[in-house]
Amino acid sequence: MKNEDVELFQGKVSELLIRHRSILDSLSKFQESAARVNRAIAKTVTNCGCLTIYATKQSCPPEVTLKEYQKYMDSHLKGELCEQCQEALEEELGNHLFYLTALCNLLNQDLSKMFGKEYQRLSALGFFHLS
Repeated sequence: MKNEDVELFQGKVSELLIRHRSILDSLSKFQESAARVNRAIAKTVTNCGCLTIYATKQSCPPEVTLKEYQKYMDSHLKGELCEQCQEALEEELGNHLFYLTALCNLLNQDLSKMFGKEYQRLSALGFFHLS
């Protein structure tokens, strides 16, 4: 995504944000949208079955370097999103992005700059960020 795209998106959200202009409304809608993302992911497993979750303890040999550590970490996901689940998840994540951007607008935060700063922070910290 280009900076211009982020700026256009942020401008469009500002233009469309009418009903939930209160910070309290936007905060609660942001939290609600996060729950809807979680629910959409859960439904891929419980309703559709296109994804399966096999969660076990993560383990890694002690002699592995930090750079190699990622090879031993598992997402616990098996399968691929079907077209219907993909569309539902895209919609819910899009709504979540909308409300994140709405919060940025209400708090006078530039989303493009935020992406840039976070990228710089991740680049500087590298593996020490450990997300």
